[in-house]
This record gives sequence, C-alpha cells and structure tokens, in this order.
Amino acid sequence: MSRRGGGSEDRKRGGDFRIRFLGYLVVALFVAYSGYLFYLQAIRGSEYRSKARTIAVQTTKIPAQRGMIYDRTMTKPLAINSDSFAVDVVPAEVPSDVREEVFARLALTLGIKAEEIAKKVPPSYYHLYQAIQVATSVDYTTMASIAERQNDFPGVYWRSNPVRTYLDAGSLSHILGYVGEITRDEYKVMYNKGYASDDVIGKAGVEKIYDSILKGKDGLQYKTVDVTGKNVPSGQDQVDAPVQGRNLVLTIDAEIQKAAEKALGNRMGSVIVMKPTTGEILAMVSYPWYDSNIFSGNDSGNEYAKLLADPNTPLMNRAIQSSYPPASTFKTVLTTGIIEEKVFPEDKTVFCPGEITYGDRLFRCWVRKPGHGSVNLEKALAQSCDIYYWLVGRDYLGVEGIVDYAREYGFGKATGIDLPSEVEGFVPTPQWKERRYNEKWSGGDSMNLSIGQGFMLATPLQLADMMAMIVNDGVVYKPHVVKEVRDPATGAVVTRYEPEPILRSRISKETFAKVREDLRGVITVGSAQVPVNTKAVKVAGKTGTAEIGLKDRWHSWFVSYGPYDAPPEDAVVVVTMIEASNPWEWWGPYAANVIYQSIFTGEDAETAAKKVGVRLDQPQLRGKVE
Repeated sequence: MSRRGGGSEDRKRGGDFRIRFLGYLVVALFVAYSGYLFYLQAIRGSEYRSKARTIAVQTTKIPAQRGMIYDRTMTKPLAINSDSFAVDVVPAEVPSDVREEVFARLALTLGIKAEEIAKKVPPSYYHLYQAIQVATSVDYTTMASIAERQNDFPGVYWRSNPVRTYLDAGSLSHILGYVGEITRDEYKVMYNKGYASDDVIGKAGVEKIYDSILKGKDGLQYKTVDVTGKNVPSGQDQVDAPVQGRNLVLTIDAEIQKAAEKALGNRMGSVIVMKPTTGEILAMVSYPWYDSNIFSGNDSGNEYAKLLADPNTPLMNRAIQSSYPPASTFKTVLTTGIIEEKVFPEDKTVFCPGEITYGDRLFRCWVRKPGHGSVNLEKALAQSCDIYYWLVGRDYLGVEGIVDYAREYGFGKATGIDLPSEVEGFVPTPQWKERRYNEKWSGGDSMNLSIGQGFMLATPLQLADMMAMIVNDGVVYKPHVVKEVRDPATGAVVTRYEPEPILRSRISKETFAKVREDLRGVITVGSAQVPVNTKAVKVAGKTGTAEIGLKDRWHSWFVSYGPYDAPPEDAVVVVTMIEASNPWEWWGPYAANVIYQSIFTGEDAETAAKKVGVRLDQPQLRGKVE
C-alpha cells in the first residue's frame, strides 16, 4: 500500500511541474512577443512607417512653368508658355469590352494613330490605375471635344500642360534654341543635378545653356492609393506647388535682329552685330534657320529628322559653329604686326604687277595685270593688294610673327560665348604641318597664311572680336547673349552679366589708332567705297573674298565698325559672311551697309535699303572683288 501511495504523489508532483512549465513558457512567449513588438514599434517604427507611406502614398509631378525670355528692352517677349493640355489614360478604368473602340476614337480625336496609344498602353498595363500620358500639346478645342463626350472616353483624363511657344522667332531660333523630353543618355548625366527621367529640358541655344535657371522647380501632388494604384480618399492628400523658372533678358535688340535678318535674306551665311565695349550681341543671324516651335508638337521626332537630313544644315549656327578661311579680312592682322614690329616701313612701296612667281607656282593678285602698281601699307590695305602682303608677310614678318599676332587677336581659341557648340577655328603652324602631313612649312604656306587662305580658319564671331580689339585699343570682352536674369514674380534683377575682359593685348594704342585709320581708308578710297555708301554713319572695315577651289564661287566677308569718329562706347561691330554655296554675289559689304543705315536712322531694312540704293532680293555685283 505504501508503494501505491508513493506513486500517486509522484504523479501529482509531475502534474504540478508541467503546469509550472507551461506557465513559464506562456510568460516567456509573452515577454518575447512584447519585446519584439516593442522593437518593431519603438526601435524600427519610423523605418516601417516610412515604408508604409511609400507604399500607400503616390506622388504625381506638377511641371513648373519655364521662365520667359525677352529681348534687351524687356518689351518684346520671345519665348513664353502657352496654354495646352496633356491627355492621360488610366488603363484599369477603360472597360475591356470597348477598349479598342475607345483607343481608336481617342486616336481619331487627337489626330494620331491608334497604334501609338496601344504602344504606350500595352496589355501588361491594363490592370493599372496609374495615369499614362498618351498625348501632349493638345489644344483647347480638342480637349473640349473630349470633355463634351466624356461618356465615349471612359478612363481618359486631361490636365494643363503649358507648352513652350516662340513668338516671331525667325532667325532667333539659333539663339533661343528649343526644348524637348530628356533622353536616356542625358538623364544619366543630369540625374545628379536633380533632373527626372520625364523632364523637359533645353536642347539648344540659351534654352540649353541656361536650363537650370529657366526650368524652375516642379511641384508634387500626394495621393493615397491601394496596391493597384487606385486612389483611396484619405483626407490627407496634399500639394507642393511648383515654382516658375526665372526670366531671361537677352542682349538682343529685336529691331536690329530683324534688320540683320532682312539684310542677309535667303543667302546662306551669317550676320553679327556686337557692342565692342561690353561684348553684348545685339543681333546674330544664321541662314537657313528653323522654327523652334516644331519641337513642341507631337510630331517633333519626325521634324527633327527632317532638319538633320537637310543638306543646308539649318540646325547649325554659322556665326559660331562653322569656320571659314578669313581671306583678306586677315590682312588686318598683318597690318597690325607690320606697324607694331616695324619690320617694313609703312611708307615703303611694293610694286604689284598683278602676279608673281614663287618656286614653280604662279601667284595672282585679285587685280590681274597690270595689277595695283606701287603700293605702301595704307594703300595695300585699302586696295587689298595680295602681292604686298604675300611679300611682306613671307619675307619680313615671317610665319612666327603672323601666328603670334593671330593668337594675340584670339584666333584659334573659342570666345566662350554663352551658346552651345562653338568651334575654335584654326591657326596653322610649321610644327602642326610637319606632324599632320610630314611636310616642311614652305614660303608658299606663309604667303597663303598672309592673306587668310590655306589652312587658316576662323568663325564670324572671332572676326567680330578682332574688330572689337581694334576699337577698344587692345581689350576684348567676352561675347554674350544674356543680359540679365529676373524674378518672374517681382521683375527684380537677380543677376546682371557685367562686361568680362577675356583678352588684353600688348600691342600699343598708337598701332591700333593707325590700324583704325587704315581701315577707314578701305571705305573712303578702297575696295568697299562703292558698296558702303551710307551717310548715316562713318564706317571703317575690311572686305574679304575667300577662295574655296571653285572658279565661280567665293565666300564674301565684310568686317567693320562704326561710327569711326565716335567714342568706343557708341560704336557697334558688324560682321557679315555670305557662303560660297550661294550663286555668286559680293553681298557681304552691301548687307552691312543696309544694317548700318537701319541702326543709325531707325529705319526698317526695306526703307534703309532704298535709301542706300540696293535691292534686298537681287545681286548687286558679280565677279571676284577683294
């Protein structure tokens, strides 16, 4: 019996142990779960709440309006934001049984192909409640047509989407540029600068260079959505308003730009009008130009392809993106070196018989036999005598001197203008020729370089800087097309671009004074006496006719400034360049003549042309003239 009683006690003690163990286990589990709950809520709570918000809150970008662009007077807007709309499709809200009909109806209304909508909204997107953009730049009439028939367009929505519009841009297209959607390659580069993959950015001109100033700051709209992207009203939706970009005021004078545009006409080439004492570009024309507005349409890709395929390269700004032999305009550099270095007396004459032989080659002056006769430096520049510069350049100034003075004027180096893709031009040297062609520099090379031919290349803007240095007694200011940045709300000036010297020459003021005097002689008794006949202003300058290897085609140059007898602050530099691709006409100085007449009388180009006796639409002179 004692054994039976002992077994009962053992069972009782075993039961108590299990009860206590279960109790301890429950307490332990409770403590563990409480601790983990505390860890999730207190220690990692902010992390998980952030993740929850990321999942639950959807952000939609509200594009900021770009800053506007004005001419220098602030009275003529050149680039604005026009009212326009974007059309979106929410795929999950389009009934599956009528999806194809809705897409076809929408495409017809928008004037696009149904395949384009199907491409943007593929079957894999049909379950999404996220809005997908299918068209931009939709006008009010089209949008209203969709709104009036809303029942025919389930799942279709629209929103305001201002479009960049350029007003009467014409030849300003190369300065203003245009905007477009950021590409994948551009996004890779600009991601770290705060750009998004669906941004609209400047692609050319000041739109590109000053994009970060013009673009503003996009706003954001926050919405609570479920896992499918469907909006879930929560009462917590909010909006961060966009901030408009700042406005630009250009240095361009719209009236001078129009006069330059008319004076150039439909001739391949360029015109530059610049204030030499500030570097401000008052006008810059490059023909042919393009319409900046075509890039705002839904067919911008095809339009861009057409421009790229155009053999006349309308996208190229010939004033800064193309370089040419400067021809006889370069004799201004030789004249400077001859005077400054005193390597050949200014009053000593050289006889020009119209042609000379050097080695086994015959060099012909532009005035063939009997030539110019005896000419000193002043007459040689006025009459643009090739033989004088061939001989003095080759035998007295030498290639080292020519190269030195070319670089003193800034040739072979970009000016740094605030426009994209400026080229540097080229100043050849004996060392370069030996590396490039494995040939020694010859006296014939020096002769070619002396009159701006051979390997020498320069942009119209570099020649404008050359004239600016002469006007300013040796100082060149950085060319620029933007004058000010202004606040869009108050109009207050945020940034004003002051004149920035980029070159200071060692050449004496006395030399520059003599060069100015000789350049005036080109107009009064020299090669430009006939075409530059305006009485509104005294002009000084140099003509140039660049050979390109064709018997009936030459580039026509005229580089100049005026008034000749006024303080530098009152002067303007005018450079005209007519390409040899045009049927031959010596139009460079004639175009400049019209521009000077227009600037200093306030007349439009047509009136100015009549006053100086030229027709804007007809050639004035045929035949090769230096």
